[in-house]
Amino acid sequence: MFVQQLDPVADSLSLSALVAALPLFTVLALLGGVRMRAHYAGPIGLVVAALVAWLPYGMPVGQTLSSAAQGVLFGLFPIMWIVVNALWVYRMTVRTDHFDVLRRSFGGLSDDPRVQALVIAFCFGALLEALAGFGAPVAICSVMLVALGFDPVRAAVVALVANTAPVAFGAMATPVVTLAQVTGLPLDSVASVVGRQTPLLALVVPLLLVVIVDGRRGLRETWVPALACGVAFAIAQFTVSNYLSVQLADIAAALVGAAVLMAVPAARRPAEEPVRAAVLTGVRSDDLDHEDPRPEVLRAYAPYALIVAIFSVAQIGPVKDLFAKATRTFDWPFLDVAAPDGKPVGANVFSMPLIATGGTLVLVAGVATAAVLQVNAGDALREWGATVRELRHAILTVVSVLALAYVMNLSGQAATIGHFVAAAGAGLAFLSPVLGWFGVAVSGSDTSANALFGSLQVTAARESGLSADLLAAANSSGGVLGKMISPQNLAIACAAVGLKGREGDLLRKVLPWSVALLLVMCLIVVAQSSFLLGWMLP
Repeated sequence: MFVQQLDPVADSLSLSALVAALPLFTVLALLGGVRMRAHYAGPIGLVVAALVAWLPYGMPVGQTLSSAAQGVLFGLFPIMWIVVNALWVYRMTVRTDHFDVLRRSFGGLSDDPRVQALVIAFCFGALLEALAGFGAPVAICSVMLVALGFDPVRAAVVALVANTAPVAFGAMATPVVTLAQVTGLPLDSVASVVGRQTPLLALVVPLLLVVIVDGRRGLRETWVPALACGVAFAIAQFTVSNYLSVQLADIAAALVGAAVLMAVPAARRPAEEPVRAAVLTGVRSDDLDHEDPRPEVLRAYAPYALIVAIFSVAQIGPVKDLFAKATRTFDWPFLDVAAPDGKPVGANVFSMPLIATGGTLVLVAGVATAAVLQVNAGDALREWGATVRELRHAILTVVSVLALAYVMNLSGQAATIGHFVAAAGAGLAFLSPVLGWFGVAVSGSDTSANALFGSLQVTAARESGLSADLLAAANSSGGVLGKMISPQNLAIACAAVGLKGREGDLLRKVLPWSVALLLVMCLIVVAQSSFLLGWMLP
């Protein structure tokens, strides 16, 4: 048995924390300083983590490799298994032109560009984030806005700022699932706290979007539909994440938010020509006036309806119990690790939900989608293979970062840093979201930031007397605000709207929004750690 040590370097916690942080410093320096691509920086960071685990921490080589292998498997299944199948569904809609049908349908809901920004960037973007994440909402929504006549820069900024509130529950709740896995906290308890933080962002973001689109006039004339959309989204996200299904939180929020938005009379009112002339300064797509047959419109919406239906069925008691029986739990080979107190760690045992996982359910929905969209089996398989090829760099990044996180957690490196950081005391509540924000800013992924810093946050919370669930959730909730300034997302947005090389311009426009919202989240977490908003926590 390997027993973790907190201060293996000269019996000093501070020196040990400095050495333990070397893998994190390596990844962050390569991403932020050298601007190395993430799929190169991740494996290099993993090598550094393995060396630190082996040399100063004394973890046997076999157990070090075994812990990394467990991280790789978790990165592949269920994490990337979800993402691959979700993007596969989207690719089939593009192949059959039903994505264009959907775009025209959204454009026909309202001719007010401020409302269009809410429908597409906030509501539909949240739906895409729920299904795929990893940059897909920014790319797709910014392209749709440009097709409607938005200036490319404005379209990109709107898409980036909108991609905040849904991120923590994105890709079928992949970030919070990862957070629960690496911290050992129950998924329901972590998700319930995140579901009491990010909905507060949802109240504000739609109002910010109409300001970005049309300044003070936009806020003055469309604050009612924007606020209605945000309130509906927030209530749905809170309710579903806390009481129904973590995986369905963003899907429900997106659909409810869109329905309430379009039910507000002010959202259906035609926009005045001066507004349209001021906002729609780009080139409008020629096919927007094309009227699609009703059956084709229904087919365009079918993939998303199928996913909602299949996930809803999976939450029914008998079905859930049946799926649970297919979960395989076994002792992870070549791994026998104990915490500093001598108790075995949870990672010694590994659970693999073969059916009751988001990726498998999305795969079933994808097969049904292929049938509804009349994609033959050969073409569907080719699209699935093309999706894997498209995501190959993302797959390498995610598995290497998770392998790094598992090595750091199981060798004791994360515990050392956590004990050291706990010295911040009460100030830790304010700094906790900042750590998640910084992690996402450099990695581009809330999942990766949770894997890197989740265990550290929990250890620090326990040492300082704060709620472990609160600080773990704060890592994810603060992280979502770093997504709009991450180099990965900025590059995706620029490439999507034809602004390649202008990432710096976009960064200058979105950075103030990112920092302002981060400050709001820090204050929320501080208040939730005290009597002010402590009543909000479960």
